[in-house]
Amino acid sequence: MAGRNEKRGRKDDREKDEFTDRLVFINRVATVVKGGRRFSFAALVVVGDEKGRVGFGHGKAREVPEAIRKATDEAKKTLIRVPLREGRTLHHDGKGHHGAGKVLLRAAPPGTGVIAGGPMRAVLEVLGVQDVVAKSLGSSNPYNMVRATMDALRKQRSPRAIAAKRGKKVADLVAGRQDGASAPEALGAEG
Repeated sequence: MAGRNEKRGRKDDREKDEFTDRLVFINRVATVVKGGRRFSFAALVVVGDEKGRVGFGHGKAREVPEAIRKATDEAKKTLIRVPLREGRTLHHDGKGHHGAGKVLLRAAPPGTGVIAGGPMRAVLEVLGVQDVVAKSLGSSNPYNMVRATMDALRKQRSPRAIAAKRGKKVADLVAGRQDGASAPEALGAEG
């Protein structure tokens, strides 16, 4: 029996090492009851493996650590895979929105860094993007900004996926792309 528990412990350690989690926002919420107010905490967390997978979750509990744990568990269940160019930037520019939150993500040349604010920066860093320019155009609500960023990332397509869909060769699609600049027209993307 001891061997089984040891194996389980190693798997948990590996899973913890595999994902990076970032606390984006924590909110104290109150419910009014007969004796006064009862406080609880809501947490928004993003999780990623810094290699092209990212997810977000929110949790609510009476204590902060429990809310963060719930949010992290939910985030691990909602992971999506995003194709990255050269493992460092996006393949093309993209727009995303959720509610009043609107974001614009642009691919960038090497050495640019992550130019993004608050919640968008957290999502892009745990995703593993090293060069990107991002702009929030709408609401500054962290929940809507994270969801809008995830919407823009879901729309990302690699040249290989687009070539397969259009029945062409990848070389035909990326022939017009300049070094470091994005070519949404060649990739068939919006924006």
